[in-house]
Amino acid sequence: MISLLLGLGNVGAKYHRTRHNVGFHVIAHLVSGNIIKPENCNAYDKAEIVVGDKNIIIAGPTQFMNNSGYAATALLHRYSVTPSEMLVIVDDFNLPLGTIRLRKSGSAGGHNGLKSIIEQLETDKFPRMRLGIGPLPDNSSVVDFVLGEFKNDEQIKVKKMICTASETALAIVSDGIDEVIKKYKNNPA
Repeated sequence: MISLLLGLGNVGAKYHRTRHNVGFHVIAHLVSGNIIKPENCNAYDKAEIVVGDKNIIIAGPTQFMNNSGYAATALLHRYSVTPSEMLVIVDDFNLPLGTIRLRKSGSAGGHNGLKSIIEQLETDKFPRMRLGIGPLPDNSSVVDFVLGEFKNDEQIKVKKMICTASETALAIVSDGIDEVIKKYKNNPA
């Protein structure tokens, strides 16, 4: 069962509203009003929330996206969590805006935050939730796109995706990822 939700993003006010930070926005949405034990350390910021009768760790790396693996490693060791008990929440410019894709494991798919986690943990066997921020416009640099802000006309879709992703993460904690993946296959977003 999932006991750690790790949302990825870049730290600092400069990156707060960027497409690359939707993982941070999901964990912020989950934590708002539900914090039990906030904690800051060099590798991550974390809080705990109660889901049913379980305390769930919600965390975000305090280093940049490309170093997310350090936070994942520190959290897994500190809380005796296995990679399969951690759900990583990330952006994906290959998915249309608003799309949510769940996987129990897999490659980094070009995402540097996932790549860092896979390298540090030496496994790709951890669940992930990819949040669509695309498509990447023609003749656009990937870096400029993911570090750019959502347009005004995209904000409603983004807010809905963050709410849905938060609800989905809680459903995964309660019901297990296999059940939630089945539900998504039968009722695509």
